Amino acid sequence: MAFLEKKIDPEMKLEADGPEHQFLALSGDWTVSTIGDAETGLKQLEVAKDRLTCIDVSKIEHLDTSGAWLIHRTRGRLEFEGRKVGLTGVTPVRQQLFDEIERHHPPSYKPERGGFTIVGFLEATGRTMVEAYKDGLAMMHILGSLGLVLTTVVVNPRRLRSISIAVQFDRSCIGAVPIVALMSFLIGAIISQQGGFYLKQFGVDIYVVDLAGILILREIGVILTAIMVAGRSGSAFTAELGAMRMQEEVDALHVIGLSVTEVLVLPRILALMIALPVLTFIADMSALFGSGLVTWVYLDIPPAAFLTQLQLAITNETLAVGLVKAPFMALIVGLIACVEGLKVGGSSESLGRHTTLSVVKAIFLVIVVDGFFAVFFAAIGI
Repeated sequence: MAFLEKKIDPEMKLEADGPEHQFLALSGDWTVSTIGDAETGLKQLEVAKDRLTCIDVSKIEHLDTSGAWLIHRTRGRLEFEGRKVGLTGVTPVRQQLFDEIERHHPPSYKPERGGFTIVGFLEATGRTMVEAYKDGLAMMHILGSLGLVLTTVVVNPRRLRSISIAVQFDRSCIGAVPIVALMSFLIGAIISQQGGFYLKQFGVDIYVVDLAGILILREIGVILTAIMVAGRSGSAFTAELGAMRMQEEVDALHVIGLSVTEVLVLPRILALMIALPVLTFIADMSALFGSGLVTWVYLDIPPAAFLTQLQLAITNETLAVGLVKAPFMALIVGLIACVEGLKVGGSSESLGRHTTLSVVKAIFLVIVVDGFFAVFFAAIGI
C-alpha cells in the first residue's frame, strides 16, 4: 500500500541582517499543489527598497518546476524594482533546475527602432539576400529530387501516378478556363480600344491589329495566364501541402517509405506544365477575339479585314514564342508553390504567410523569366 506524504504549507520569513542586508527565508513545500498559497504569501510581503536581499532556499523540503519558477519570478521582480537579489542554500540538483528555468526565460521586450538608418537598411537587405539564397537552395533541392524521380519513372513507368496528374490537371486547367478566357477577352478588348484611340488620330488605326496580335501572342497572353495560374493554382498547391504539413501527413509519408517528391510534387508540377500551354493558347484566342470585336465596333474594321491584317502581322514563330515560355513559367510556379508549402510550420499563421509568399514570389519570378526570354529571343532574331 502506498502512503501519500503529508503536504507542508509553504512559509516565508523576512529577517534583517544588519542595516544593508535582508534575508527572505523560504521553507515548506514549493510544489504545484502549494503554489497558490506561496504566491499569495509572497504578494503580502513588504520588502525594504533600500536593502540588498538574499533569498534562502535551504529549508525548502520539496521543490518542483512550479515552485522554482515562482522563486525565479519573485527574484526578477525584486531586481526590477532596484534591489540586488541573490540565492543561497541552493543544492547542485536545484541549481540545475534554476539554470534550466533561466535558459527558458523569455527575453525582455525590445521595441523596434523607428526611423530610417543606414545600418538598419543594410541589415534588412542582408537578411533578404540570405532568405533569397535559402529559397534558391530549396528550389534546387526540389528540382534535383524531381529529376531523380523522373529518372525512376522513365525506368519504371508504372510508378507514374497518372490519376493524380489527371486530377491536378482538371483543377489547374479545366477549372481555370472560364476565368482565364474572360480576363484575356477583356485585356484584348482594352488593348485594341486604347491603341485604336491614339492610332486613329494619325489615320493608321489598321495597325492596331498588328499591335494587339504581336503583343498578345508574344507577351500578354502567356504572362497574364501565368500570373493568374500563380494566384489560383500556386496558392492552392501551397495551401494543400501546408495543411498536410500541419497534420503531419508529410511526415507519415516519410515513415512509410514513400517519396514526398514522387507522391506530392511530381503530379502537381507535371499537371501544371501541361495545363499552362493549353491555357495560354485559350487566352491568346480569347484575347484576339476580344480585340477583333472591339476593332469591329469601335474602329469599323470588319472581321475579314482584321484576319487579313493579322495574318500579315504575325507568323508561326510569333505564336510559338508565347507557347515556348509557358512550360518554364509553369515549372517556376510549381516549384515555388511546393517549396513554400513544405516550409509551413504548425500554425495557421504560418500557412497564411507562406501562401502569400508563394503567390508573390511566383509572380515576381514569372516576370523575371519573361524578361530573360525577351532578351534571348531578341538576341537570336525572333
